[in-house]
Amino acid sequence: MPDEAPSPSAAMPIGRKPLQGRSKASLERMQATARELMLERGSEDFTLQEVSNRGQVSIGSIYLRFEGKDALVRAVLVQAMQDLRDAEDAMLDALVRNCGNLAEFVESYIADYAEVLRLHAPLLRLAMLRAEQDGQISGLGKQAADDAVAASTRAFLEFRAEIGGTDAALRAQSVYQIVFATLARRLSLGSTNESSPTADWHILKGELAHMCIAYLRSA
Repeated sequence: MPDEAPSPSAAMPIGRKPLQGRSKASLERMQATARELMLERGSEDFTLQEVSNRGQVSIGSIYLRFEGKDALVRAVLVQAMQDLRDAEDAMLDALVRNCGNLAEFVESYIADYAEVLRLHAPLLRLAMLRAEQDGQISGLGKQAADDAVAASTRAFLEFRAEIGGTDAALRAQSVYQIVFATLARRLSLGSTNESSPTADWHILKGELAHMCIAYLRSA
């Protein structure tokens, strides 16, 4: 859909931060409304006029905070990636505290990570699609992916004594990549929007856990 002004380039700032409480609340309504529209439609197919009407903010106040629609979309997706990172960190902290052994950790990790990704999948999918032509989102996405690998690896290594072989970190990183790739395919996280044909989500998670535990424990 056309906007009220030309879209900015990918190099434009994400948003101009407000200083006053009322202005901050207005900014939050802009981003929340844009996020709501993106989730409803599964795309970036909305106009700033719709954000203005639904969010009860003026067009002028939107342009005061954002260069245009691209900058608003980018701000929503950046926040979505941060929300995912926060959820991953909270999940890992809880698992490390509560799991008593490697097998328990792996089974819980796969079940909980699947749920975290499922809840964040709609906006994560849009971020992945935008990353193909938006350098800022692409760079942030790559950093987020690196951070996720590092955080999960550290969590797995809390059970280092049960991991076989000579390179526990490599095994932990490999398991993360396998788990993420499998779950992402099942949740259609990718540019092709192609999902795995696996019908039973619970069976998939259980079998994935068994394979990962066996690999981690092997000599």
